Amino acid sequence: MVMLASFFKDPEFANVDSSENESIPFRGTILRTKSGKFSSVSEPCVSCTTFNILAPIYKRLDQQNQNVRESDFRAFWLARNERIVDWLLYESSSIICLQEFWVGNEELVQMYEQRLGASGYDTFKLARTNNRGDGLLTAIHKGYFRVLNYRELLFNDFGDRVAQLLHVQLVIPFLQNNDDSMQQEILIVNTHLLFPHDSSLSVVRLHQVYKILQYLETYQRENKLSQVPVMLCGDWNGSKRGHVYKFLRSQGFVSSYDIAHEYTDSDHKWVSHRNHRGNICGVDFIWLRNPNKSMKPLKISWAEAAFGIIKYQLQKASLNEKDAFDFLRADNNGNYITYSDFCDALKQLKLTSLSHGLSFQEMKDLWVQADVDGNGVLDYDEFKRIWYCTCSEHVDEDSNSEDSNEGITKEAFGFAVKNAILFPREVEKGIWPENYHLSDHARLTALFSPVRLRCSQKSL
Repeated sequence: MVMLASFFKDPEFANVDSSENESIPFRGTILRTKSGKFSSVSEPCVSCTTFNILAPIYKRLDQQNQNVRESDFRAFWLARNERIVDWLLYESSSIICLQEFWVGNEELVQMYEQRLGASGYDTFKLARTNNRGDGLLTAIHKGYFRVLNYRELLFNDFGDRVAQLLHVQLVIPFLQNNDDSMQQEILIVNTHLLFPHDSSLSVVRLHQVYKILQYLETYQRENKLSQVPVMLCGDWNGSKRGHVYKFLRSQGFVSSYDIAHEYTDSDHKWVSHRNHRGNICGVDFIWLRNPNKSMKPLKISWAEAAFGIIKYQLQKASLNEKDAFDFLRADNNGNYITYSDFCDALKQLKLTSLSHGLSFQEMKDLWVQADVDGNGVLDYDEFKRIWYCTCSEHVDEDSNSEDSNEGITKEAFGFAVKNAILFPREVEKGIWPENYHLSDHARLTALFSPVRLRCSQKSL
């Protein structure tokens, strides 16, 4: 247990007033310049931090004995979490979204609620279903936002995952307009998706995002909020190469960190997590969707993402396009795929099951999308809708362009990404520092400034 003896030597447990504060991304309205230095931000801004803080019940302290967890050592988990709160309060982000929050420990919960509450935050916690022990905590600084509504989303699925939705309003409007009709409100989601223990769980993860977006769509429609920006924060347990990333891009969302650093969808330069297998990857995101961003219909995006998973599973079985078609049509003599063949193939690919796969209705919906002529079978050209109709890279189309059509009707409130930083800073270069033990995730903070957007009638 030498590792335990050196626990407090971790540089992350140095005093917050030490020289390492130069790495603090934002404190209030502090912005890092291109040269790496920090300067005050003259314009009004809000900041958002997302951080998977690694619940003590999951933190392993001895690699030779996986049953030794931090939760058994009060001094260790309390010191680490107090240190986390120190950092959070020093940064003082307007919005804080935490994952793997140990809701099952009353002492830890009270410590977070009391310290954040004393610093001006409203806190909202949500446990995962089936008494998993951990959950989510979202904190909203009362100096920036007034919480108008709070909703809890229980997926009740294979992974017992949950999500929080907060509808907030700026306490002091950033932008002034003559008729006061511009809604300076934001929808914020905090979530933690299922870990992809194997590729067959891709459908579960897609389901979880689909449920969030469906709920958002319904909430916005019922409350006439289609002209407000949306932030999705959390540990998405999937990288920029994954189906979830492509699904969200097709729905008009952008990764704040990648926008701030001018990275494309194909750039994979940063990481934010070292998982229990020792692999490093970028899985933590603050997604932003402004009200003037175009998007595909949600049901179409879902179908394309599901086709993408089917194609991935076929390629994983070393099947090329022609071989995949032959696999799907099975033993029938015709040069086509029947619905029965389609369902049998999805079962063989482990994409259907009573617990967490595609449902009967979903398979039927996918079939309808692929069967263009509606004759009950898929020929080779229709099969290509499965092979090629994945969620393509979404090109954002701002409706405030000069040649926008006659749909321009009113102004809306949105955000521009000013900056975003991961800490520890080494992860921005794809390196996981061995002396970092505050969590197995990096902390991501983004800074946003308000902007006026012109939205078409279609956008509203």
